[in-house]
Amino acid sequence: MPGHPQGKPADERCTNLTDDQRCRLWGHVERPAFCAGLQPSDEMCGQDEAHAIAWLSALEQATRP
Repeated sequence: MPGHPQGKPADERCTNLTDDQRCRLWGHVERPAFCAGLQPSDEMCGQDEAHAIAWLSALEQATRP
């Protein structure tokens, strides 16, 4: 994954996010399939960014190797 040659550790912000939380890899072949497969939902996004970050952090922890 560009920016994370050893993989992205859980709880670490993706280096491919811009300051306004957008993906720099959107629309590029380098964008990993797992990123494209993660679709936003009410459950994930909640009412604010803090909820979304907490939800994603829990998902990353639950799926750690």
